[in-house]
Amino acid sequence: MERNTLFEIKALYRDNFRVTGFTFGSGDDSICIVGSMRGNENQQLYACSKLVKKLSELEQERRIRSGKKILIIPCANPYSVNIRKRFWTIDNTDINRMFPGYSLGETTQRISAGVFEAIKNYKYGIQFASFYMPGIFLPHVRMMKTGYENIDLAKEFGLPYVVLHNPRPFDTTTLNYNWQVWGTNAFSIYTTTTAAISESSADQAVEAILNFMSKQDIIDYRADEGYISKVVDGHDIISVRTKKSGFFMPETAAGKKVKKGSLLAKLTDTYTGELKDEIYSPVNGTIFFMHDAPMVYSNTAVFKIIQAE
Repeated sequence: MERNTLFEIKALYRDNFRVTGFTFGSGDDSICIVGSMRGNENQQLYACSKLVKKLSELEQERRIRSGKKILIIPCANPYSVNIRKRFWTIDNTDINRMFPGYSLGETTQRISAGVFEAIKNYKYGIQFASFYMPGIFLPHVRMMKTGYENIDLAKEFGLPYVVLHNPRPFDTTTLNYNWQVWGTNAFSIYTTTTAAISESSADQAVEAILNFMSKQDIIDYRADEGYISKVVDGHDIISVRTKKSGFFMPETAAGKKVKKGSLLAKLTDTYTGELKDEIYSPVNGTIFFMHDAPMVYSNTAVFKIIQAE
């Protein structure tokens, strides 16, 4: 294992900003895994740390294939992690909305450009991603529908779901999208949590990536085959929104099957405790995402349901 600084910005009053990479093996740029880009992505950073540890063991056992190079970047935004701020510490911009970056631009554009320059030529790219709202996801692989996506490859992770995401205009500046456009087979891995650490979900994600690398003949590893992934188009995922604000009291959980008309959650008044609203499922299906913060605003997507076929 080699530990290198992939990108660095000099700082006036504190330690320099550095993006650190861990390289295993040598030869072709085979696969790159990127962890947290946002300051609250503790689960994503934790999963990467477990992957670094596992690959260190495999390298010592000479189980990384000859001519294959693996790069892991546990964190691309250590400043924000240090102060527990989701976006860039000064101007609140999102590094994952700045790709492929601009080396002469604003700070986050320069960080994205420096990171992308180091990883753009890898054959496979994996990002531990997070959702913009607090909540619990079912573990899945997500790909942008750029015309370059490879569904069969995504199934080889062995996670329960493969989600095809129809990119919106602002998605064109994400790492996943630009990786695909530049010729990398790119995947986003979603675990169940973001700010909180889920040991079991992190283990599942690490095992899925090891499984994928084994099937691509990058490592010598006998992994659990996992699930036969179900492919879901983003249009088939139904968002359920609140009509009012209040304390969010769920009556179900992520992964549960629900029927049309079944009670999903209650909203109570934050001052009086009185019932303000009840949320019911509009379709038959499976809870794919559930809001998990104590309170919620009106018109917020608190559930995402994979509609039953």
